[in-house]
Amino acid sequence: MKLRLSIMNFLEFAVWGAYLTCMGNYLGVAGLGDKIAWFYAIQGIVSIFMPTLMGITADKYIQPQRLLGLCHLLAGSFMIGCWWLGMQAGFGQELEAKNLFIALYTLSVAFYMPTIALSNTTAFTLLKKNGFDTVKDFPPIRVLGTVGFIMTMWFVNCACWQDGAFSLTFAENAYKFQYTYMQFFVSGLLSLLLCAYCFTLPECKLVAKRNVSLAESFGLNAFKLFKTKKMAMFFIFSALLGMCLQVTNGYAGPFITSFKGSTDPAVASSFAANNATLLTSISQISEALCILMIPFFLKRYGIKIVMLMSMFAWVFRFGFFGIGNPAMPGVIMFILSCIVYGVAFDFFNVSGGIFVDQECEPSMKASVQGLFMMMTNGVGATIGTLTAGEIVNYYCSWQDGFLQGDWTTCWFVFSAFAFVVAVLFALVFNPETRNNDY
Repeated sequence: MKLRLSIMNFLEFAVWGAYLTCMGNYLGVAGLGDKIAWFYAIQGIVSIFMPTLMGITADKYIQPQRLLGLCHLLAGSFMIGCWWLGMQAGFGQELEAKNLFIALYTLSVAFYMPTIALSNTTAFTLLKKNGFDTVKDFPPIRVLGTVGFIMTMWFVNCACWQDGAFSLTFAENAYKFQYTYMQFFVSGLLSLLLCAYCFTLPECKLVAKRNVSLAESFGLNAFKLFKTKKMAMFFIFSALLGMCLQVTNGYAGPFITSFKGSTDPAVASSFAANNATLLTSISQISEALCILMIPFFLKRYGIKIVMLMSMFAWVFRFGFFGIGNPAMPGVIMFILSCIVYGVAFDFFNVSGGIFVDQECEPSMKASVQGLFMMMTNGVGATIGTLTAGEIVNYYCSWQDGFLQGDWTTCWFVFSAFAFVVAVLFALVFNPETRNNDY
């Protein structure tokens, strides 16, 4: 059972890894470069309501593993539609049906985002049903999801389709999947594969539950926590920090790839400039490792210090991008930026989830966790991504297929924002959690 659930998690995040960090490169070629921020903001917008709607459906009407499969059937089909539109336009050509492409992408993401929660629900249900300890046995299963994300990043970085032939290469090539619509084909195909796989999983029978109000169903009762200053501050800072989440997902790839247009041959032909997706996968490797470090740091330093470490890690994440370049020794700054990402992402998201669990009543745990995710990955990520898009579009523009301009200023603006949030958090947030260990 653990092996089967590990395969499910591997495929779940492999679907996302195929395009999340390299989509911006293709959007520039397709004539949608100025809309990159919107493509990432859409993920935040649908995360505000779609996971809740699918969660209610899985609780009352459709077994979670089946609903997981149905969502991937729709998400994969719409993503294949994006690939089809790109193929009709041709390699390196601007899309004609831009609005249809955006619509298909939006529908795909709308049905993909709820599957993250549905895959967790399926895993927890089947582990408990088979007598496993979820605290002990789920983390290794979840790590396989990160492995799947990384492996598809590596694949689209190296995979190349040219003149009807498939090959793998690290060398410069405009036909690599990370620059073309083929990344959407990989994602869509994996979604359809996972759809079929979900229907081979054992049943997760629906459990009769007490009738609850519509407000409770949507987790709206969790908003009463805003009456408490401590929790209100926490959720406000969750949104502020959430503004950082999708910035590098959307722009790290186009930024690193832009150095291919450099007049310095050493920079333009560097390994990093031609393998941006492979380089940024270090971030996900760091993320997987940092998850294992959280219990130690929480025990030793407490929840506030751990969250502050995350915030200052965002300062360095953006700052290292601002002073680096793909050639030696500048590429070391890029690598350091990817390494600190694990601290930046995990130390707030995971420790924040633990803080919420410690602070809220048992009857509200799920709702409050949903509120935390909505503030970070929904409200915060949406506002942050759109704002970042305006900043990047102001300082940079697409030239000869590359997003070029004053990237240094952009990264320093993002870094300064993270620094201000960190300082304010240090001054005004005093958790006084119920758990004495923190």
